[in-house]
Amino acid sequence: MTVAMEKPEKTEEQAEKTTPTTGARTISRRMVVAAILVVWLVLFAVLRGKHTLTVAAADLTDLHRWFNDVNDSIGANRNSNPLFLYFFNEIRLIIDNLVTFVQGLISQPPEGRPVPQIGWLGVVGIAGYVSWAVGNWRVALLAVAGFTFLGLQGLWQESMDTLALILCAVFVALLFAIPLGVWAGLSDRFNRTVTPFLDFMQTMPTFVYLAPLTLFFQIGPASATIATLIYAAPPTIRITAHAIRSVPETTVEAADSLGATRRQALLKVLLPMSKRTVVMGVNQTIMAALAMVTIAALIDAPGLGKTVVQALQSLDVGTAFNAGLAIVVMAIVLDRVTTAASEREESARRSGSRFLTWRRPLLGAGAVATAVLIYMSHTYLWAAEFPGEGDIGSSIARAADTATTWTQDNLSGLTNAFRDVITNGLLNPFQTLLTDSPWWLVGAVLIGIGVVLGGWRAGLTTAICVGLLVGTGVWSDSMTTLASTVVATVLVMALGIGLGVWMGRSVRVDRVLRPTLDAAQVMPPFVYLVPFLALFGATRFTAIVAAVVYATPVTIKIVADGVRNVAETTVEAATSAGCNTWQIITKVQLPMARGALTLATNQGLIYVLSMVVVGGLVGAGALGYDVVAGFSQGQLYGKGLAAGLAIVLLGVMFDRITQAAARRTSA
Repeated sequence: MTVAMEKPEKTEEQAEKTTPTTGARTISRRMVVAAILVVWLVLFAVLRGKHTLTVAAADLTDLHRWFNDVNDSIGANRNSNPLFLYFFNEIRLIIDNLVTFVQGLISQPPEGRPVPQIGWLGVVGIAGYVSWAVGNWRVALLAVAGFTFLGLQGLWQESMDTLALILCAVFVALLFAIPLGVWAGLSDRFNRTVTPFLDFMQTMPTFVYLAPLTLFFQIGPASATIATLIYAAPPTIRITAHAIRSVPETTVEAADSLGATRRQALLKVLLPMSKRTVVMGVNQTIMAALAMVTIAALIDAPGLGKTVVQALQSLDVGTAFNAGLAIVVMAIVLDRVTTAASEREESARRSGSRFLTWRRPLLGAGAVATAVLIYMSHTYLWAAEFPGEGDIGSSIARAADTATTWTQDNLSGLTNAFRDVITNGLLNPFQTLLTDSPWWLVGAVLIGIGVVLGGWRAGLTTAICVGLLVGTGVWSDSMTTLASTVVATVLVMALGIGLGVWMGRSVRVDRVLRPTLDAAQVMPPFVYLVPFLALFGATRFTAIVAAVVYATPVTIKIVADGVRNVAETTVEAATSAGCNTWQIITKVQLPMARGALTLATNQGLIYVLSMVVVGGLVGAGALGYDVVAGFSQGQLYGKGLAAGLAIVLLGVMFDRITQAAARRTSA
């Protein structure tokens, strides 16, 4: 008894001793960072405009020309080089055939037919039946209504092209991802090996996958599908590994004691008990595939993304909004179907409905009805081609154009004032500081901040990234993108902390905001550009605001969870000591959730970086423009590839510094 009572007292004394030390260390880091910034400002005033490594938009460096030469050489020898002849070309052929096959089924007429093998009525029937089989009748109604709405928008073929690419990419991704996830769940060594690759794949913004893949697989559906599956596979690998590792050890030991082999334990115990979580991983892979497929329109991937890109480039807000709405509808349907699939068995057990006994006969009848719809859509033209002229889509586009005109006529003063405040007050000064400072000074500042916040390993990573950024020949554009990214991240964290604390402290607010945040995370990045293009026009500020809206939901969730995880006893103790609400938030909850705050900053930076680059389509310029120009202008391909590499380096640098800082603050 005495010993048990003495241990807590000793722990409290140790906590009292260590707390001031931690606080002093935190203050000293802030002071060092502040000192670095002050020295930077002083040297900037003296050395402004020197050694800035500025390269004009049409100018190329030796590295860019070398990339161009490599691209030309590969193009000239694509059909004679054994590596391409027997490896890359074969992969492209297999993927092309798969995509062509699926497109011939649901979207594009195969040779000898005026319409696809399965018309709109059959596709809607399949969507409803599959949604009912894996989910419930409510989800089936949502799927039928969603797919029908795509046709009413006048975007049936574009939607089916997008769906075909998603199905192909997800199918191939799951063939690799689930076995790799199981392997990572069973083997600690393999998990340690594969984790850095997964981190790297998820750190890279989506744009970056496109340029190198076109080098090996050419522009077209094959490159788009391969880029999509590379981007979409990591969530399933991670979540499957987590699901396997989460199975209780006692269950596995019980199977071993009964004489089960490793194969039997995997097939009869681990996978069945992990099924719900694995299906959640499939959900995340589908959402990632949908986001990537739309961006892959830049390398001639057919579908809704192509419509959005063309509309954005011509500033046609109405058409972009209509196609963007179709992407959102498809995302919601796919998300709800896969989410319902992961929850179906559990919800069915809870409901205890008497209709469960009739489920199998009803599914059989539904299969017959679906087969009839498929036959009709294959045989009759009225069931194959979606009826109507897409009047609803035209009305939506006109309404969006009208709203855009009204907004620009009546709110331009307000929106322009807001844009000018952020641009002139934050963005321009910071961009000038980065782009007009000597490159070696900015590099030294970044390395110093990396060492202070993340330790020597983060500093070493930053030094390598800075050196490689200089080598890419797009240093000035990288600094412009860095300025936009940092400004957007500051705005994201301001919103994320404010709303996250509110959510973390109030269950009611959490119930109201969380569905909205979930819906916001479902939408692909392209969709965010459309409304802000209407509000602010084609400027870099449009990309920044779209990035803020895109990155804020995940930041809010992480901050809210961090605040919620602060022990209630600690909050009660502060309350009993007379602290008011503001003091509890600033002196207790936020300091104790600083690990979550750093993680939120990490995720905010990565999300913002990917979105700011996509903003190159609407006037953001810098690296985003370089990448887009590389796809559209052959002589700038090498510069676009170098810009993609620069984006990767910025992402890795941000990720390593913030992750290391998160580990140090939570230690």
